[in-house]
Amino acid sequence: MARDDLSHMQENRAALARSLGISRRSLYYVPKLKKKDEALRDLLLSAWKEHPAYGHKRLAMHLLVSKNRILRVMRKYKIYPALRRKRRIYGQKTIIAPVPNRLKDIKATKPNQIWVGDFTYLWYKGRYIYLATVLDMYTREVIGWQIGLHHTTRLVIDVLEEAKRKRGCTPNIFHSDQGSEYAATLCREWLTKHGILPSHSPKGKPWINGRQESFFNTFKFEFGKTSIYPTIEKLIEAIGKYIHYYNSERIHSALKTSPKKFCAKQKEGDIQRI
Repeated sequence: MARDDLSHMQENRAALARSLGISRRSLYYVPKLKKKDEALRDLLLSAWKEHPAYGHKRLAMHLLVSKNRILRVMRKYKIYPALRRKRRIYGQKTIIAPVPNRLKDIKATKPNQIWVGDFTYLWYKGRYIYLATVLDMYTREVIGWQIGLHHTTRLVIDVLEEAKRKRGCTPNIFHSDQGSEYAATLCREWLTKHGILPSHSPKGKPWINGRQESFFNTFKFEFGKTSIYPTIEKLIEAIGKYIHYYNSERIHSALKTSPKKFCAKQKEGDIQRI
């Protein structure tokens, strides 16, 4: 650029600054907040590649940034998680259960006190397959899971056996809905044999088994389409990897960490108290 042109440009900027009543240096100022917001935006987009369902609360824990700041940046740039769930609405029908709801007046205060179980269906290659799980109500960890071609009492007992094997113990209470698989004599006999009290949610109130409902909602939402897996073996392998991620890595909003890390902290606390 010629010296005369540069001098003319500087004079124009000086005149503009005088007309606006500000210093000439202000014309060169780039707000720092904008740069910080852009940097945080890039961090959010990067985090969503690994955790596509994280909302602003989990992102705050993951990135160690204020959740209000993350929410402000999300709204500013109109960016949101790739996976966003829809709220479910349940009915209000109530029928007295043949097995009582023992969770009505009890709250889990430590691991292996209350286990909860349920199963859900997955559509794969023209038919349903069934995923049955058992969770520890206190730690939210999936401690047993099985895939079956039919939802049977045998499938339920297999998952309970797996949970017992992994934890090396049994709970005081096992809670489920009133499905025929859980109400069956064979299932009740297994629970009685192991000194476990059965507990059922009243019909029409699945939210009472909220830990299981929450896991299945999260699983279906984050796992995605089953049709992308060429064989059932690959599908089962992917389910196993997701459950490992859920237990070991995914931040649970209520726990502020993953279920396994939360469980490890509880054990450390018990040792220190001893």
